[in-house]
Parts: sequence; C-alpha cells; structure tokens
Amino acid sequence: EEQKEERNYQLRPHICGLFFYNEGDIKLMKRFNSIKKNDEFRYIYKTGKSYANKYIVMYIKDNKGQTNRIGISVSKKVGNSVIRHRLTRILREIFRLNEEHLKKGNDIIVIVRNNSKDADYKKMESAYLHLCKLHGILN
Repeated sequence: EEQKEERNYQLRPHICGLFFYNEGDIKLMKRFNSIKKNDEFRYIYKTGKSYANKYIVMYIKDNKGQTNRIGISVSKKVGNSVIRHRLTRILREIFRLNEEHLKKGNDIIVIVRNNSKDADYKKMESAYLHLCKLHGILN
C-alpha cells in the first residue's frame, strides 16, 4: 500500500511546475514549458490573435517550434494569492492534460477574468477548449 501511495504522489503535479513520471525503475522530472519573460508576453499581446469568453482571454502566436508554451496571467483584482495560485494550477493542469489535442508550435497566453474565481475545473476546461477551438489549434 505504501508503494502505491508513493507512486501516486510521484505522478501528481507539483506547484513548481515539475512533473514526476516513471520510466522503468528511473524517476524522471519533466520541466513545464512556460512563457515567463515580460518581453515575450508583450510581443505576443502586440502580434498575437485574441479571443475571449466569460472566464478567460486567450492570445495565440505561432512560435515556429516543435512544442507549445503557455503563459498564465492572473491579476490581483481576481482575488488573493490563494485564489490566484489555485487558478494558475488549474490552468496549468488543463494545458498539460490537453496538450496532445493541440497543434504544435504555438505560444499561448491565458488571462484569467474576474468571473473565474468561483469557477470549478470543468468550467475552466470547457472555456479553455472553447477558445482553442475558436483559434483553430484544436485537432
């Protein structure tokens, strides 16, 4: 039973954006691919295309690469740090679980709106996939 709990713990996402997964007997960490620099955010805001719905605004710009990157922005107006970090973790997990359904080579910026603070995971995932479909990056 302890081994089962340890295995489940290793497969859970962690706040720092590192994910553990097992390959044989070796534990590997996979770095979360994200946009962090302010210049990158501003460039995508200026040159990218945006769509919005009730919960989020999404900007997308082609990055000419082999992978998708995500940047998540949650304003202090949305709520306190606990709420903001919960929404960030939810969106990061939505991105991670749905990454294989998206076309590759895009920079995605997600801006969380004030209505999102009361939204659950299913509503956020539905809003995210709706905007991906509008952008035409959903396979």
